[in-house]
Amino acid sequence: MKSYRFSPIENKDQLLGVIKYTHSRCFELCKEIYGRYLPVAGNIGIFCHYEDEYKFLTKLRQELTEESDNWNKKYYRLYEPIIIPAQGDLPGATYTYFYVRKPDQHKEAGDIDFVLNTSEFDKLKKFLLGGEQKKGVEIFDRPGLDLIRLSDPSIDVLAFIGTKNMAENVGAM
Repeated sequence: MKSYRFSPIENKDQLLGVIKYTHSRCFELCKEIYGRYLPVAGNIGIFCHYEDEYKFLTKLRQELTEESDNWNKKYYRLYEPIIIPAQGDLPGATYTYFYVRKPDQHKEAGDIDFVLNTSEFDKLKKFLLGGEQKKGVEIFDRPGLDLIRLSDPSIDVLAFIGTKNMAENVGAM
């Protein structure tokens, strides 16, 4: 019996299914915890759970992305954006950057970043730094990144909130 919902991913169609799943579940997580949908930063990550899966997805990622455009040694610009249309009240999105996460202890299928305007982000961060707690919301403590993580143990994706979209992060604007 498989320990993870999608792993091991073994072909491009399965990868696209996980991407669509991650998209919808991250939007649901954002609305559940933050109270509304936010725009995406333009990046999506898929998490591996097995070494062979990681090798396969890294090879597939090399076919889908520009090798020379590797922001922060993690995100790669897609040759063709991944466009997911809106369905009902669930927003659509365009993803221009993609990454594959190495196998680790995480059970999640993947993650995406959302963008919040600076004043709202600063207010939320100040709230959290002041010792207040909001279920499923925490400052993501990683040097060089100013993000807030959204998570729910019953949902197998992660979402992050920042103030910049991916084009701003990579200096493409």
